[in-house]
Amino acid sequence: MDEHYLEHPTEGVVRMRDFLLTLGILANHKRVRGLLRLMGLMAIYPKRNLSRLGQAKYIKPYLLRDLKITRPNQVWAIDITYIPMVKAGLLIISL
Repeated sequence: MDEHYLEHPTEGVVRMRDFLLTLGILANHKRVRGLLRLMGLMAIYPKRNLSRLGQAKYIKPYLLRDLKITRPNQVWAIDITYIPMVKAGLLIISL
């Protein structure tokens, strides 16, 4: 389990259980969870949102909260991810 964790640190209890099953070791998720805790191993995963509410200098209001949208073209949205950006001398184009 330790060697598999070093190669795949993002896999959690269920995938570790499936890995053990492919090796012919029958263990349920509770047993695998207990063994991982005993070894001090924990899957690497994205933590909670880093942009926590209230830590910004100014919180912009949501202007559409109480607006009744009743006709076409009343509210518009834009996505600027297609605009090429220069970063460290390279031109990055996201599609």
